Amino acid sequence: MSTMKKIYHLKTCSTCVKIINEVNPGKEVALQNIKVDKITAEQLDEMARLAGSYEALFSRKSTKYKALGLADKKITEKEYRQLILDEYTFLRRPVSIIENEIFIGNAKAVTEALKNKLHN
Repeated sequence: MSTMKKIYHLKTCSTCVKIINEVNPGKEVALQNIKVDKITAEQLDEMARLAGSYEALFSRKSTKYKALGLADKKITEKEYRQLILDEYTFLRRPVSIIENEIFIGNAKAVTEALKNKLHN
């Protein structure tokens, strides 16, 4: 397994920008703006493998979540995967993969853990 260092983010998301600035990833970490450089099925499958599920990567804060009436539906893993591939805003952001560890979302504890992984 390669020692991947990557952060999937949205350049237009102020929270993503703030976290990237805070964790100061360095030049060895690739940044992928998911609006411009869409997530591939292979990348998403790798994220899900590390996260334990597609649901763990899914954002219920996306405006499309309510618009599509998804709050009232029982969503399967296969559907979570397809929703994220179809609509980048469904990915909880940022998602960072450092070596074989994944960091999902913007919770303070996640950001701190990412910072520690990058700088220790």
